[in-house]
Amino acid sequence: MRRGRSGIVAGALVACIAAALAGLGAARVPTAAPAALCIPIIMPCTSPTPTPTPTPTATGIPGVPTLPIPGAPGAPAAPGSPTPAPAAPATPAAPDAGAPVFTQPPAQLGSQSLSFSGLRGISVVTVPLADGSRIPVLKISADSITIDGFSLTVRKETGPKLATTADQMALRGNVQVYLDSVTATGPDGKTLTLGAATPPPADGLPPQLLRVTLGLVGVTADSIHFTNPHQHLTD
Repeated sequence: MRRGRSGIVAGALVACIAAALAGLGAARVPTAAPAALCIPIIMPCTSPTPTPTPTPTATGIPGVPTLPIPGAPGAPAAPGSPTPAPAAPATPAAPDAGAPVFTQPPAQLGSQSLSFSGLRGISVVTVPLADGSRIPVLKISADSITIDGFSLTVRKETGPKLATTADQMALRGNVQVYLDSVTATGPDGKTLTLGAATPPPADGLPPQLLRVTLGLVGVTADSIHFTNPHQHLTD
């Protein structure tokens, strides 16, 4: 079963799997991101007004020059003291102009192993949702991705879940995978946890990951092929 570039698996592969196997899709679940990390029940959301600290004043003695108090406004820096550099602001995630419109919540994808070929890049971008908002996601670009022991569970706001399994899922050509979370084990046995807020290490990802769990927002590719797929509804 193959699809061309025009086939986009939106809402965590549902548009591809559902159209090809059962014609079912994920329901749209509107989500709203909080404006700030402040919970009114626990703490007041207004910023407290800081109390100004009075600046001590040096008392002058006739005939003796008055020296500025260290730390006071206008006090010169001590000789040889380095001037602290201002902290660089965090670079906001850039919108992905080529991303389709996705739905929420993300699907849960599990696999025995996941391998990359021609890994092009890993970045944090924002993608559009069906409700008009945008969310930050982790984007993985590669020539191909192979997932062995594939299982996918798509949740809806109400009703049963759509579960799909396959011996293998193969993505080929211009693969773009959009994730909100990744938990896996590397070949060295170390646990790897990634997401939009926890990008990958500087040395990148290993070519193969084991026991992978993905929060899958969606994926696009020139072709998507499933080996021995099965699909069913669960409560």
